Amino acid sequence: MYYVSWGAVRRRSGQALLVLLLAALAATAASAAAWYGLTVASQAAGSDVRNAPAVQHVILAHGRGPAGELDAFAATVDGLLRLPEGRPVLGLAADMTYIYPGKPGSASGMPAAYRDGFCAHARITGACPAAANEVAVSLDAARKLKLQPGSSFDAHAVTDATPVRFRVTGVYQASDPNGPYWSDQLFRSQGSLDPFFTPRETFRAPQLRDTVRAWAVEVPEPLLRGDGGYDLNGLINAARPRFAAAQLDLDTEAGRLVDQVRGSRLAVAEGVLVAAGQTLLLAWFAVGLAGRFTGRDRRSDAGLLKLRGTTYGAILRLAAGQHLVPLAGGALIGWLAGPLVAWPFAGGWPVPVELWIAALLSLAAVLAVTLVGLAVLVTVDAIATRAPVAVLLRRVPAHRRDWRSGVVDVALVALAAGAVFQARNGGAGFGVVAPAMVALAVGLLLARLLRWIADRAGAVALRAGRIRLGLTAVQVSRQPGVDRVFALAVVAIAMVGLTAGVFSAGRASRADRAGAELGAARVLTVTAQTRTQLLYAVRQADPSGRYAMAAVLDTASAPPVLAVDSARFAAVSAWDNVDISAQSPPGPVVTGGRMTVRVDSERRTTTLLGAVLQQEATGEGVQVEFRGIHRGAQSVTAAVPRCATAPGCRLVSFQLYTPAGSDNGALTVRGVSTPAGEVLTGAQLADVTRWRAGFTGAAVRATSAGDGLRLSVDTVDDAGTAVYAVDTPLPLPIVLAGPRPDSWQFDDASLDRFGDPATPVRVVATPEVLPVLGRAGILTDLDAVRRLAGAGDQGGTMQVWLTEDAPAAVVDAIGLPVLADRTTAGRAEQLAGQGRVVTAPFALVTVAIALLVAGALVAVAATVDREAQLEQLRALRTQGLSRPTALAIGYAGQAALVVAALAGGVVAALVARPVADVTAPPFADGWRVIPPPGALGPVPLALACLAGLVVLGVTAGLSARRLRGGLK
Repeated sequence: MYYVSWGAVRRRSGQALLVLLLAALAATAASAAAWYGLTVASQAAGSDVRNAPAVQHVILAHGRGPAGELDAFAATVDGLLRLPEGRPVLGLAADMTYIYPGKPGSASGMPAAYRDGFCAHARITGACPAAANEVAVSLDAARKLKLQPGSSFDAHAVTDATPVRFRVTGVYQASDPNGPYWSDQLFRSQGSLDPFFTPRETFRAPQLRDTVRAWAVEVPEPLLRGDGGYDLNGLINAARPRFAAAQLDLDTEAGRLVDQVRGSRLAVAEGVLVAAGQTLLLAWFAVGLAGRFTGRDRRSDAGLLKLRGTTYGAILRLAAGQHLVPLAGGALIGWLAGPLVAWPFAGGWPVPVELWIAALLSLAAVLAVTLVGLAVLVTVDAIATRAPVAVLLRRVPAHRRDWRSGVVDVALVALAAGAVFQARNGGAGFGVVAPAMVALAVGLLLARLLRWIADRAGAVALRAGRIRLGLTAVQVSRQPGVDRVFALAVVAIAMVGLTAGVFSAGRASRADRAGAELGAARVLTVTAQTRTQLLYAVRQADPSGRYAMAAVLDTASAPPVLAVDSARFAAVSAWDNVDISAQSPPGPVVTGGRMTVRVDSERRTTTLLGAVLQQEATGEGVQVEFRGIHRGAQSVTAAVPRCATAPGCRLVSFQLYTPAGSDNGALTVRGVSTPAGEVLTGAQLADVTRWRAGFTGAAVRATSAGDGLRLSVDTVDDAGTAVYAVDTPLPLPIVLAGPRPDSWQFDDASLDRFGDPATPVRVVATPEVLPVLGRAGILTDLDAVRRLAGAGDQGGTMQVWLTEDAPAAVVDAIGLPVLADRTTAGRAEQLAGQGRVVTAPFALVTVAIALLVAGALVAVAATVDREAQLEQLRALRTQGLSRPTALAIGYAGQAALVVAALAGGVVAALVARPVADVTAPPFADGWRVIPPPGALGPVPLALACLAGLVVLGVTAGLSARRLRGGLK
C-alpha cells in the first residue's frame, strides 16, 4: 500500500512539491515562533530587570546581635535562603549620638556603620578609614558639623553614655546613590545626620556591642529573569517561615519584579501565539484548498479503487500516505529553517539554559502543525471520496448550488463581527484577531462580488466580440476555487499592510512618549545646591541658549510644577506650542565687600534695618543687618564679603524690625551703594511699583517719600515686616494642564511652592498635555520662581535639558555632578523592550510567510488547472484563435487575479483599521497621555502592494509561463 502511495507521489511530483512548500511555510512559522518567543521573552525580562529600581534587585536580611558574630549570622542566612548565586554584602550599624562641642545637652543622631566594600562604592575626599575609630563622614554631615579630614569628634551609643572619640579620615559621597549597594535604608540617613562609616574593628569597643547585623545580596539577572523556569518567588516564600523562626527579618521587593517579568513573558507568549496563529490558520486554509485542488486526480483513483472493492478506510489510508510524504518533508525543512528565520529578527538566541527547551518546543510545534495539516487534507479527501463511483470518475463535477460555501461565509462574517465587538471592549479573547477576521470577511464578500462581475462582464464581452476580455473574465469566474484563492490573497495583503502600519505606529508612539516623558532629546539629572546655582551654571555653559536649558521638576506640589528657563524653552524643547515667558528687567545687583544705605529715621529709639541678598552664582542667602540707626539722616555700612564674588548679589528685600519697646515711626531709605558705585538711587527707591509687601501676614507700609522709600508699620509687636524688590511679573504667569485646584476661588489663584504660602498666579494657557507632567500639572518660568522664593529655595529634581546636537564641551562646562543621563532614543529603546512590543518584528515575519503561502496557493491552483486550461486553449486554437491571443488569455487570467487581490487587500486593510480599531500597540503600564498615531498610512499600504505584487506576480507569472510550451 505504501508503495502505491509513493508511486502516486512520484507521478504527481509537481503537486506534491507545492504541498511540501505549503507545509514547509507552516512548519517554519511554528518553529520560528518557539525560537523567537523564548529569545525575546528573555530579552523582555532582562529589560524589565535592568529598568527596575535597584531596591527590587536586592534581598536583605537583618538581625540584632553582637558585632563579633557577623560571620555566623551570614552563615545562618545563607543556610536559610539557599540562593544558588550571588555574593552577599555584610554590614553592621549602631545607633549613636553626636555630641556638639561646647554645647552641653546638644546632640544629634549619627549612626555608626560598617559595610563590606564601602570605599569602592563611595567617592572619598581624603583617605578611606582603615583602623579602629577612623571614620568617613558624609558631605552633608561634614558641612553641617564643620568637619574635614583630620578633625575629631565625640559620639556615644544610645545605650551607653560613655563617649567615644573618632577621627575623620575622609568625606564621602555615594558614587551610585540609586544603585543596589545603597538600597538598604539602614545605611542611609535616618534622621538629621547621615551615618559615618568605620572599619569592622571599631565595633569591638564595648560601647558598640548592641548592633544591627545586615546581610544583602544583589540577585543575579538570570534568577530575576526566571531563566530555565527558575522560581525566585517560590524560594523567598518558602524561606520566610524559616527566617521568622530564627527571629531574623527578611526584606525584599524582588517579588514585584519577578511578577512583572512573568507578566512580560506571558505577553510575549500571547503576542507570538497570535501572530503565528493567524498565519497558521491561513496556511491550514491554503492546505485544505490545495487538497481540494489536487484531489481531482485522487478522486479518480478512489473511484477505481472502489470498483475493485477497496474499503473506504483503505482508500483514506492511501490518500493519507500520499499526503504524508510532502508534509513530512515540509515539516523537516520548517523545523530546521525556523531558528534561522527567527535569529535575525530576535537579535540572538535563547539563553543557554533554554536552548534545548527551544529545540524541543519547536519540534512539538512543528509536529502539531503537521498533524493538523494532515487532518485537514484527510478530511477533504474523506468528504470527496464519499461520493458514488460514477461521480468520482466523472471528469467534470456535477453542477449544484453552492449553499455550503455560503453558510461558511456567513459563519465567518459572524465570527468577524464577534471579534470586532471583543476588540472594541478590551481586546481580550477573540478580539486579538479582529483585524484578520475583518479582512477575511471583506475578502469573502469581494470574492463573491468578483465572481459575479467577471461572470457578467465575460458574457457581455463575448457577445460584443471582445474575445480576450470575455475569455479572461470567464476563466476567472468559472475556475473552481478561484474565489477562495482570491480571499486568502486579500487577507494576506491586508495583514501585510496592517502589520506594517502597526509596526510603524508603534515606533512613532514610543518616540512620542519618550519625548513627552523627558521633554527634550537629552536630560541630565544633576545635583545643585539651589535653583539659582543650576540656572547660573547652565547659562554660563551655554550663553547663546541654543543647546542647554535649566529645569526643575517639583512632584511634591499639588499639582506638580515644572519650572524651565523660558528664554530657552522653544530652542531646547520640542514643545513649542506654549508660551511661558515671564521675563523682567534684572534687579539691582550688589557687588564688592560692603553695602551702604542712606536712611532717615523718624524713630526716637535706635532702629535695626535688615536686608536679604542672594548670591547670583550659588543662590546662597546673605543676611545683612544695619545696626545702630538713630533719629535723623545718616549712612550705615555692613560687610557683605560673599557678594564680592562675581556676579554679585541681588537685593531680595528690606526688613524693618520693630521689637518690643520700639515706637512706630517711619524709616526712609534714600540710597543704596557699594564701593563699585550707586546701586539704588532715591528716585528708584521712591518708585513704589518696584516694591511689594508679603502676600500673607503683617505687611509693612511702603510709600514714596519723593527721594526715597518710606517704610512704616501700624504696630510694634511684630518681630519684623519685609518689603520685597519686584523683579518678576505678578501675578506669576503659568500654563495649566488639567483641572484647576479646588482651593482656587473665582479669579483668586495662588500657589504655595514659591517661597510664600499664597503666591498669586494667572493662567495664560491651558493645553491638554505638558512635557514631563502629562495631563495634570503647571509649567512656569524658573528664573521667575527662584526670584520669588528668594533665599528660601524649594528644592525639587534639578535637570539640564539638552538638544540632540549639544556639543560635549557645553555639557562638560556645566560642571554639576550628574546623577542620571537619559535620552529620548534610550527611553524609546527601553519601551521597545516591553513584552507587548518585542513581538512586533515577529508579526512582520508571520505576515511575510502568510503572503508566501498565498503565492504558493496561487501556484497550486495554476498547476492543477494547467492541463484543463491547455485543452480549452488548444480547442480554441483549432477553431481559429491565434497563438498570441491564446497566450494573452492565459497570462491575463493570472494577472487579473493578482490585480484584483492587490486592490481587495488595500480595501480590506482600509476597512479593518477603523472597524477593528487598529492602533499602535498599547503600553504595558497603560500609559496613554498622547493619542497614538495612525496605524495605516500610505507607506504601509504601498509596502503591502509592492510585496503582494512581487510575490503573487512572480508566482502567477511563472505558473502562466508554462502555457507557452503547451501551445503550438
